Amino acid sequence: MTAKPSDPPGLSPLLVLIMATATGLAVGSNYFPQPLLPTMAKDLGLSTTRAGIIVTTAQLGYAAGLLFLVPLGDLFERRGLIVLMALLSAAGLLTTALAPALSVVLVGTALTGLFSVVAQILVPFAATLAAPEKRGKVVGTVMSGLLLGILFARTVAGALTSLGGWRTVYFAGAAGMVVATFVLRRALPRYHQPVQLSYFRLLLSIFALFRDEPVLRIRALLGAATFGTFSVFWTSMAFLLAGPPHRMSPSTIGLFGLVGVAGALAASSAGRLADRGKGDWATGGGLLVLLGSWAPLALVQHSMAAFLIGVLLLDLAVQGVHISNQAAIYRIRPEARNRLTAAYMTSYFIGGAAGSLGSAAAFSRFGWTGAVALGATLSASGGLVWAVVHFKARQGRR
Repeated sequence: MTAKPSDPPGLSPLLVLIMATATGLAVGSNYFPQPLLPTMAKDLGLSTTRAGIIVTTAQLGYAAGLLFLVPLGDLFERRGLIVLMALLSAAGLLTTALAPALSVVLVGTALTGLFSVVAQILVPFAATLAAPEKRGKVVGTVMSGLLLGILFARTVAGALTSLGGWRTVYFAGAAGMVVATFVLRRALPRYHQPVQLSYFRLLLSIFALFRDEPVLRIRALLGAATFGTFSVFWTSMAFLLAGPPHRMSPSTIGLFGLVGVAGALAASSAGRLADRGKGDWATGGGLLVLLGSWAPLALVQHSMAAFLIGVLLLDLAVQGVHISNQAAIYRIRPEARNRLTAAYMTSYFIGGAAGSLGSAAAFSRFGWTGAVALGATLSASGGLVWAVVHFKARQGRR
């Protein structure tokens, strides 16, 4: 039965767990290349800069999916749309696994990125099904699954590469998405709350939301800056640790993703803060921690312990700001949650793509020092935006 807009929210703990796991599998597949870049570059005969294009393609594909596909959740029945997109994401992973050259890798990567935005239809779907007083907690829990998927993707990718090569990672990812598709098909309720707009006008309404909602504009800027910072670190880190003096294997590099698990688990805590009306505190605190994380990250040549602390702080900060951003935009217009998600997350991943591309170029020319300088600059830009917003808000209250 298809749920009607008047139906009371209903979301069991098991369904929350299933949605969290599916989002993790979907988005995690975009992060397979990060610990694998040195191995893929060697196998395909690529320079550092050309290999970095793989990560950039994944993020641009995801950004395109956010802009052009996620709004369809406000137009079509959710379960059917989710199942179709999950299958197409699996097809993209299989294409990459079978790719003989960089051009085909980029096609498969772009397809995976485009359709793995199914995760960003699941998140607002969970927000819609949740009771209002638990919405922040539910969104935080589903996002914890998504973030754990990103982090574990690096670890699993590194381990599988050591066992059977980088292509094994993509074969396993495709199989995992197929299994997730069948589980979602059986577990999700049918839900359709259509808007009276054509697809073209639906897309145009995203720009109208940007125009009319200052909270969305601010949170989109913060999201782009923080995820750009995140991508700067994770894109260059693999080259840093694979080269001298560390010379780590892909499996060892992948283990660094586990350091950020604490940050992912903190996502639900950020959601609870938002439910209690303290989302701005989570945002401001996260931005300060993000900037501070680059100090220990810069010490990698002198102290691996400091470096690990920096990884933990960076992931914790990025996830805390991200969840508080989403909690803020989901309060704006409940009937347009998919379009709000599209607007925010498109900005988020454009920032990530720019961070990845800039990181590869900075590391290629200036080494780790260049990556640290770029990451710290992006972190400071996010803090500056937030400081200006609060300054203007205080001026307006006088």
